[in-house]
Amino acid sequence: MKLDNPVLLAQVGAAHGIRGEVRVKTFTGDPLAIGDYGSLWSEDGRKFKITNLRPQKTIVVVKFKGINSREEAEALNRLELFVDRSSLPDDTEEDEFYVTDLIGCDVLDQDGKHIGTVMTVPDFGAGPVLEIASLNEAGGLSSKTYFMDFSRENVPEIDLEKWSVTVSPPAEVSERDSESGDD
Repeated sequence: MKLDNPVLLAQVGAAHGIRGEVRVKTFTGDPLAIGDYGSLWSEDGRKFKITNLRPQKTIVVVKFKGINSREEAEALNRLELFVDRSSLPDDTEEDEFYVTDLIGCDVLDQDGKHIGTVMTVPDFGAGPVLEIASLNEAGGLSSKTYFMDFSRENVPEIDLEKWSVTVSPPAEVSERDSESGDD
């Protein structure tokens, strides 16, 4: 099955034990909520149904239907799991949103000037950051991107109706040229 609008919900980690369980990092507010979305899908179209789920520190331990050995579980390491956007509830609380909805938003400075576009919202382990593509002199997106901690201080306003985020960048931001391959 091909998802129309895939949203990353989890990433499989290491095998846990010998009966096919895996450690899973979820991207849901409540890690156990991953069991509420029904089947999960890999990018290559494989379907994964959760048959057992339990918390363990900052992750969950999951048993998927049909994965019955440590070897089968090890083969899933680093696999990303998705649901279709239509599976997510629409009734978010005030000041709540799905991170995936930020991708493609216009980035505005404090004066309302368009300065770039949100490209991704990765979390490298110390919390989420916005990767922002800046504008070139012609007003199009440049190959220059920079990262900004995704905090209320740095991102004081999110307006999903206008599809924009207002930023107040700190004095230092990390910039890189995405075409040069420098990381």
